[in-house]
Amino acid sequence: MKSTLGRPAIWALRALLLAAVLGGWELASGRLFEEFFVSRPSAIGAVAWSWVKSGRLFYHAGITITEAVAGFALGGLAGMTAGILLGRLQLLADVLDPFITMFYSLPKIALAPLFVLWFGIGMDMKIILTATVVFFLVFLNTYTGVRNVSRELIAILRLMGANERHVLTKVVLPSAVTWVFAGLRLSVPYALIGAIVGELIAANQGLGYLLADAAGQFNTAGVFAALLAIVLLALCLNLAVKLFEYRAMPWQRGQAVREMSI
Repeated sequence: MKSTLGRPAIWALRALLLAAVLGGWELASGRLFEEFFVSRPSAIGAVAWSWVKSGRLFYHAGITITEAVAGFALGGLAGMTAGILLGRLQLLADVLDPFITMFYSLPKIALAPLFVLWFGIGMDMKIILTATVVFFLVFLNTYTGVRNVSRELIAILRLMGANERHVLTKVVLPSAVTWVFAGLRLSVPYALIGAIVGELIAANQGLGYLLADAAGQFNTAGVFAALLAIVLLALCLNLAVKLFEYRAMPWQRGQAVREMSI
C-alpha cells in the first residue's frame, strides 16, 4: 500500500521512533538490564563527545576512512577491469572460471592472518584486505553486466564496421554501468568491514582499534560509541557513492522521480 504521508511526516515519525527507543533504553538500563552490559545512551553520548573534544575520534576515523576508501578504489578498479576483460573474452573466462569460483567461495576475512605475515600490521595490510573483499563484488557485477549486453546491438555495430574499441565504448560500457554501480554500492559496507576487521586483528589506530581498546577496558559505553561512529561513517560513504552515481548517471534521478510520480 502506497504511503500518503509526505517526507517531513516520515522524518518526524523516524525521529519519534528513535526518541522512543533511546528513551526506553535509558529507562531500562540499570532497572531491567545490567548497565555494565548495555550501558545507557547518555553515557554513550558523553564518551562520544569526549572523543570529539579531544580529537581522538577524528584521528581514528580519518585512518579508517583512508584505508576503506583506498581499498575500495583499488578493489573497485581491479574488479571493473577484470569484469570487462573476462566479459569480452569468453575463452579466458571459461579457463579462469574454476579458480575464480574457488577464491570467491573463500571468506576473504580468513586471508587477514596471511596478509599480516606478508605486509605487516601497517595501513598497507588493511588496504589490500579491503581491496580483496571489494574486488569480487565489483568483478561479478561488472562481468554479469558485460555478458548481458544485447547481442543484437553488438552485431549491428559490427555490421557498421565498428572495431572492439567502438563496441566497448559505445555499447558495452554504457549498458553495463548500472551493474557496475550496483556492485560499487554493495561494496561500500564490505570495504568498511575489511578495514575494521584488519584493525581489530592488528592495529594501534583506526576505529577498529578504538572499538577493541574500549572492549579491552570493559568500557561498554566506549564500545557503543565506537559502533556509532562506524555506523555514521558507513552512512557517509554510502551517501558519497550515491551522489557519485547520480552525477555519473543523471538519468537515474529522472527515472526515480518518474517512478514516484506513477
